[in-house]
Amino acid sequence: MKVGFVQINSAFGETDRNIERVAQLLKSFQGDLVVLPEFFNTGYLFTSQEEAYNLAEEIPSGRTVKALCELAAREKTYIVAGLPERSGSILYNSAVLVSPQGYIDTYRKMHLFNEEKLWFAPGDKGFAVYDIGHCRIGIMICFDWFFPESMRILSLKGADVICHPANLVLPFCQDAMTTRCLENRVFAITANRTGTEERGGKSFLYTGKSQITGPQANVIHRASETSDETGLAEIDISIARNKRINPYNDLFEDRRTEFYQDITR
Repeated sequence: MKVGFVQINSAFGETDRNIERVAQLLKSFQGDLVVLPEFFNTGYLFTSQEEAYNLAEEIPSGRTVKALCELAAREKTYIVAGLPERSGSILYNSAVLVSPQGYIDTYRKMHLFNEEKLWFAPGDKGFAVYDIGHCRIGIMICFDWFFPESMRILSLKGADVICHPANLVLPFCQDAMTTRCLENRVFAITANRTGTEERGGKSFLYTGKSQITGPQANVIHRASETSDETGLAEIDISIARNKRINPYNDLFEDRRTEFYQDITR
């Protein structure tokens, strides 16, 4: 199957403009699955609860999800995209999965980063895996990568590809994802953003370098640090379904779970 990402410099608060930029980049995408960055539609650097609330949308009734469903139908592809979600009075850092037939489900970020804790509630839905026909996918968002349990549980549940919307500011993730993919024998699509946001006396520089990473610790495709672009690569899902390392070792069968209990307390 063919998988890819969109990397953009989202303009803060300009939802329609950001959606249109993604639509332009996805014209004639010709892939089966594409991942967009975290908060691709709004920008990231919120300065108040009120600001976050006003830019967040209900899912799936909000305009962003409706636009994503239209894009998925137009390009005949599955889309995973990050956006702020409003559920009653509660806000979540979320990602949606949509198909050419419409909205499928929402993942809510489990591990909140830095001042996200001021505006958003931690995810309450756990980690789910979705069969999209070509493969089985799992979703995590940005800082979730820092916790190896995120990719491990998705892999144990059968995910072949981890979809990873991100707004990365730390310099570690792109290189670390090679280890995350190796230790779980899965593919990952990290869709990062670019540019600098300066708001409320703070400044965030986003690292770009969105990438598609393979089960053998290989970077299949990596974007630049600064440009708006798409990435597309053909991957062999059967590689992710073979957890055997050699004739004597299987990545999952060799786990000694009876001795792992202490780390889950």
